[in-house]
Amino acid sequence: MLTAGLGLIGALIFGSADFLGGLAAKRMSSMLVTAVAAASGLAALLLALPFVGGVWSPQAVFWGALSGVSGAIAISLLYACLAIGPMSILSPLTAVVSAVVPMAAGLAGGDRLAPIGYWALGLALVAVVLVGFVPEKGAVRPSTVGVLMALGSGAMIGAFMIMIDLTPDDSGLVPLVLNRAVNGTIMFVLVGVLALAGLRRRRMPAVPATGRSRAAGAPGPRAALPLRRPTLLVGLRLAAACGVVDVTANFLLLLGMRAGDLSVMSVLTAMYPAGTILLAAVVLRERIAPVQWLGLALALAAAGMLAAA
Repeated sequence: MLTAGLGLIGALIFGSADFLGGLAAKRMSSMLVTAVAAASGLAALLLALPFVGGVWSPQAVFWGALSGVSGAIAISLLYACLAIGPMSILSPLTAVVSAVVPMAAGLAGGDRLAPIGYWALGLALVAVVLVGFVPEKGAVRPSTVGVLMALGSGAMIGAFMIMIDLTPDDSGLVPLVLNRAVNGTIMFVLVGVLALAGLRRRRMPAVPATGRSRAAGAPGPRAALPLRRPTLLVGLRLAAACGVVDVTANFLLLLGMRAGDLSVMSVLTAMYPAGTILLAAVVLRERIAPVQWLGLALALAAAGMLAAA
C-alpha cells in the first residue's frame, strides 16, 4: 500500500515539475531551464540534508554521481527527440522504456509479486501509453533517429532509477545530492559552451552574397532579439520552482524504493504524464482526450491492484 501510494503521488509530482519546466521553456532555453532546475533542486536538498540525514559512503557517492550523468544524458536526448517529433508517439515511448528497464532489472534481481501484481504491472504499462498518447491530426511517422533518441532517453531514465535503488539504505539524501550536483554541473557547462559558440558566430563578419563588402550604413542581417527582462525573470522563477518540485518527487521515489520493489516504483513513476496533463487542463484549460481519461482510470486501478498484491 505504501509503495503504491508513494509511486502514484510521486508520478503526479513529477508531472507537475514537467509542467513548470514546460512553462519555463517557453520563456528561455530549455537547456538553461534544466540547469537552473538542477541548481534549485540541489539547494533544496542541501537545506533538507541536516534534517533527513544520510551516510556519505563510497557506494552512495558513486551511484549518486553516476546517476547524475545518466540524468543529464536522458534529459538531452529527451529534448532532442521531442524537438524532432512527433511528441504524441515519442513521449509515451520514452515513458514506457523508462518503466520497462528498471522493472526488468527489479524482477531479475529478485522482486516477487503476487499474481495480481503482475497483472497490475501490465495494466499500468497500458495506462502509461494511453495517458501519454494523444493522436495528432495528420501526425507523421517518427524518424529512425527520433525513435532511437526516445529509446535512449527512456533507458537512461531507467538507469537512473536502477542506480538510485543500488544506493545503501542508510544513505538518505546523499545520492540525490550527488545526482543534482553532477547533473547541474554538466548542464551549466553545456549552456556555457553553447553560449560561447553563439557569441562567436555573431562576431564573425557576414559575407555578402555579391562577394563585395557591405557599404557602411547598409542594413545587415537582423540580429536575434534578446529576451525581455520580465520574461526571463518569470522563466527563471518557474525553472527554480520546477527543480524544487522535481527533487520532492525524487525523494518520494527514493522512499518508495526503500519501502518496496524497484519494479513497482518504476512502472508507477512512469505515469508522470498524468500530472502534466491534469495541470494543463486546470491551469491552461487544455482538453483531456477520452483515451487519456481511460489511461488515468487504468492507472488508479493498477495502483489499487499493486497495493493489494
